[in-house]
Amino acid sequence: MDTLQYQSGFGNDWATEALPGALPSGQNSPQTCPYGLYAEQISGTAFTAPRAESRRSWAYRIRPGAKHLPFQACDAAPDWLSDFGRTPAPPNQMRWSPLPLPEAPTDFIEGMHTWGGNGSPDEQSGVGISLYAANRTMQGRFFYDADGELLIVPQQGRLRLATELGRIDIEPLEIAVIPRGIRFRVELPDGQARGYVLENFGAPLRLPELGPIGSNCLANARDFLTPQAWFEDIEGDFELIAKFTGGFWRARIGHSPLDVVAWHGTHAPYKYDLRRFNAIGSISYDHPDPSIFTVLTSPSDTHGTANMDFAIFPPRILAMEHTFRPPWFHRNVASEFMGLIHGVYDAKAEGFVPGGASLHNCMSGHGPDADTFEKASRADIRTSHYIRDTMAFMFETRRVIRPTAHALISPQLQADYYECWQGLARHFDPSKA
Repeated sequence: MDTLQYQSGFGNDWATEALPGALPSGQNSPQTCPYGLYAEQISGTAFTAPRAESRRSWAYRIRPGAKHLPFQACDAAPDWLSDFGRTPAPPNQMRWSPLPLPEAPTDFIEGMHTWGGNGSPDEQSGVGISLYAANRTMQGRFFYDADGELLIVPQQGRLRLATELGRIDIEPLEIAVIPRGIRFRVELPDGQARGYVLENFGAPLRLPELGPIGSNCLANARDFLTPQAWFEDIEGDFELIAKFTGGFWRARIGHSPLDVVAWHGTHAPYKYDLRRFNAIGSISYDHPDPSIFTVLTSPSDTHGTANMDFAIFPPRILAMEHTFRPPWFHRNVASEFMGLIHGVYDAKAEGFVPGGASLHNCMSGHGPDADTFEKASRADIRTSHYIRDTMAFMFETRRVIRPTAHALISPQLQADYYECWQGLARHFDPSKA
């Protein structure tokens, strides 16, 4: 695979060209563009959004994005859903084993299976949470999501995301974000791949505020990479798949839409290596809230309450004394969907494996299983505990995550998950303080 070039820094006003002089000098839309290109603006936020929140890019392309035949409804991804129903959702704790890799040829779009979500594209609020399992590069087809931006978390197998604003390679322990409306193709360098996708219907993801932490740590802006310009000038009989208002639509297109020769702006795909996250933790006592592990956040209209937070639980050192070091038992107003990319999660002894997932909804009690509790209660906390060789993550939302009917009947659903807490013994003794 050829070496790809990137630009660093989250939220920069990037500028890049694949041919010298392809970016017009001094204005965005001159009467004629260099090389006979077309100018096209892609706006990811309202025109009048505050400058610091504005997402837009100017693309200088071989053909404008309007050039394709009419869209027609299709079933390109029958298990990728955006309607999460209105009937009561069960409050049970849920956990799933990994999706099996498909046997029939299945690309990234076809291999998407929605496990749950909330809100809707129409509300411009909420999220959809899906797992993907694929074994074929997208062939002769391209895709864009008009409903929301996509946060892609690989668990097995590399992905090459060939987008209209450049190419991005990601592997497990890296993530990528494809903004709303950006057209792309997913290639599978390893022949098969599996992972997780968060579809964000709300405000675009951004870095969280650091508050009293200061100016450093967590995810640093300079470690986020966006691709340099690259283009395809290919004609043929292709299809363009759109996800729009929760449905899927297909249009014939006579050329590759990945034909942007130069671009500048802030509405662009990017990648981040989770191994670069600088974790913060307690060095005295007590277990800190998981919010200190937030990589990216989508704010809501309520200050301090996110539409969605993406947090990770990376390798780290637990040094606090007089403290139960794993996460304590808890019930939250927020809802938590967790996945495991690699290794073992420190709050579960077994059952939660790489590629699997769990859902703990609003006010549903959860925490360490019985074996983990007993082991942690007897652990020597006079020395530091090194948690190595692991990477778990959490999609946390302010609203209930409604599991889909498919998720509730999936053979991967672990019907015995509740049993991991049944062995918690009664230790109460009123004669001892």
